[in-house]
Amino acid sequence: MSVIILLITVSIIVAGSFLIAFIWSVKTGQYEDKYTPSVRILLDDTEAGIKNKK
Repeated sequence: MSVIILLITVSIIVAGSFLIAFIWSVKTGQYEDKYTPSVRILLDDTEAGIKNKK
C-alpha cells in the first residue's frame, strides 16, 4: 500500500513540474510565432535563413 502512495506522490510531482514548464514557456513567448510556420514551405532556403550545403 505504501508503494501506491509513493507512486501517486511522485506522479503528482512530475505532472506539476510539466505544468510549471508549460506555463513558463507560454509566458516567455515560445508559442507566439503563428505566421512563420504556415508560410515556411513557400519560402526559398536562402530566405528562410537556411544555408545551402555544397
